[in-house]
Amino acid sequence: MIVKRDCIYTPKGKNRPLHIWLPEDYATSGKRYPVMYFFDGHNLFSNEDATYGKSWGLKEFLDGWGRDLILVGIECGHEGDERLSEYLPYRSTVLNSFFRKFKPMGGITMDWIVNEIKPMIDQEYRTLPDRANTGIGGSSMGGIMSLYAGVHYNQWFSKAACVSSAMGFCMRPLMKDIRTSPIAPDTRFYLSWGTKEAFGIKNPDQDDRQSKTYRWNKRAADALSALGAEVKLYCQVGGAHCEADWEKQNPIFMNFLWCK
Repeated sequence: MIVKRDCIYTPKGKNRPLHIWLPEDYATSGKRYPVMYFFDGHNLFSNEDATYGKSWGLKEFLDGWGRDLILVGIECGHEGDERLSEYLPYRSTVLNSFFRKFKPMGGITMDWIVNEIKPMIDQEYRTLPDRANTGIGGSSMGGIMSLYAGVHYNQWFSKAACVSSAMGFCMRPLMKDIRTSPIAPDTRFYLSWGTKEAFGIKNPDQDDRQSKTYRWNKRAADALSALGAEVKLYCQVGGAHCEADWEKQNPIFMNFLWCK
């Protein structure tokens, strides 16, 4: 069952609707469930709600997955470039970067999630609120936000799906954050990219171990692994920067993050 409800992004006083997946037996089971938060919640379940007419297909995946959890999709802002600012955790350190013109509000957004959305979800739904049962995920800007959350807000999240993360513009502050943040050894990070979106790739029909995108993800993965976290680095051969290809990764990252 999918519940849609309004939610105010208090830093701006604007609505950021929630798209909440509840297990089929939620109303009758009396059980408590793990929770996974997702950025760009409108793109997760329904093609009709999705920005480009194609969702991640997470409803169909969860229907047949065999493991129950609550999934909370947080819709982004749709006015102008506000999504790029609100999902930007670091100021770009790359000269002439497209992102240098945006104010980084990612920390403000994450504070809102952990201080307002998560407490509300834990109060109003039967959740398992501890960090071992709490994950976060997203793609592109939602991917770098998920990586930032897993690193910088590790006391709340033990699992992060960082799909096609936009990270090349902020590698310096990202790597500093990874190296200086206390990351619990039970943390799991899933880092992925597609060959058709990789910068500097020569053959998008082959496994990528030479593009800039690979090197960015590999640097982050190695640093996280050095701190004891469990990391899955996944190259989607033929994968592009789109929901149709991210959908194909649903069983890969969900099984890695949630299944023993």
